[in-house]
Amino acid sequence: MNVIATDLPEVLIIEPKLFGDQRGFFLETYQFQRYRDAGIHRPFIQDNMSRSAQGVLRGLHLQNPNTQGKLVSAMRGRVLDVAVDVRVGSPNFGRHVAVELSEENRRQLWVPRGFAHGFAVLSETADFFYKCDDVYSPKDEVSIRWNDPSIGIAWGVDNPLLSAKDAEAPLLSQVKNLPIYGQI
Repeated sequence: MNVIATDLPEVLIIEPKLFGDQRGFFLETYQFQRYRDAGIHRPFIQDNMSRSAQGVLRGLHLQNPNTQGKLVSAMRGRVLDVAVDVRVGSPNFGRHVAVELSEENRRQLWVPRGFAHGFAVLSETADFFYKCDDVYSPKDEVSIRWNDPSIGIAWGVDNPLLSAKDAEAPLLSQVKNLPIYGQI
């Protein structure tokens, strides 16, 4: 597998090795020791999958204080996937990384604890897969406005389809329950 550093040191792009021939392909989507060697140390304990239509935007979401790291990928279709450092006191606070994940490139994105996450669907539909290093905790859920100008994400979709929660999410500067850098 190939591990690619991003502008945010904790966020990683993973390219699993693909083996293909005329019958199709095989790829290993996770193997504990290889991912541990890449710096992803916590075991995964919950898997999630969503299907979304073109133009759907989900995010920006995180949990605090019950934080979650996520290894994400697009199993079908294409998405623009985004991780935002929202750890108070981080030298990269408010900065983001945006990566296209698709069934063609088979890339994964490691979104560490303390980072907000979201994605926009660029294809007709997308099946999106999450491996999480902690369980979903609704009481700890935090949302940040997807189009916060202080973050400045170019999502690649006009007039995205949003949930009511995402449409009404506060700006990053208005969120009080953010993780603290160095305490996660």
